[in-house]
Amino acid sequence: MPQLEATPEASSLDFQSEIYRDAYSRINAIVIEGEQEAHENYLRLAELLPDSAADLKSLAKMENRHRKGFEACGRNLSVTPDMDYAREFFSRLHGNFQTAAAEGDLAACLVIQSLIIECFAIAAYNIYIPVADDFARKITEGVVKDEYSHLNFGEEWLKARFEQMKAGIEAANRQNLPIVWQMLNQVENDAHILGMEKEALVEDFMIQYGEALSNIGFNTRDIMKMSAMGLAA
Repeated sequence: MPQLEATPEASSLDFQSEIYRDAYSRINAIVIEGEQEAHENYLRLAELLPDSAADLKSLAKMENRHRKGFEACGRNLSVTPDMDYAREFFSRLHGNFQTAAAEGDLAACLVIQSLIIECFAIAAYNIYIPVADDFARKITEGVVKDEYSHLNFGEEWLKARFEQMKAGIEAANRQNLPIVWQMLNQVENDAHILGMEKEALVEDFMIQYGEALSNIGFNTRDIMKMSAMGLAA
């Protein structure tokens, strides 16, 4: 994937201003918590999918490394991440994943972690890179390359079992995709302060998510219907 170039907007941002650092305390916490959630989710998936345990544990280890990288980004700007905010931000997806795992609902687990959370992360990182400070840009460019491999695991696993999993994927999409739109609405103001526009985040997410659904086996009509689920929420 080609690296995104820094835009003029990045140079106009005051990374040390109070308003930037306040917004960054929540955005940075969200990416740290997102990587921590992913770490835990992949370890749980390793228990549920013993044949793929080695690959899933490797993905979990990668997510833990990402978390440490984003913690360093916060320290670089002398910002304390608001982790309570971030845990609440992810609480509904977190709860739905835990419920699905307890029920052995692999389609829902993979939709939440390997499709929704990974596509959300890729979109956010793609939009953030051009407006990031130099230190965070280098960290994020490395992370986003890894995230595509994580997305690929879920795509390939579900693709190989598409007919068996199709109804479960659609059900998980109906339950969880509306939460993503609410999350994007919730973070809109802070993201704007960091130079990230909601419309760009939504567009990039829909591209990533639509491509993932296509790779799994859904047709264009299905993808349009599934991608728009809860968009007006």
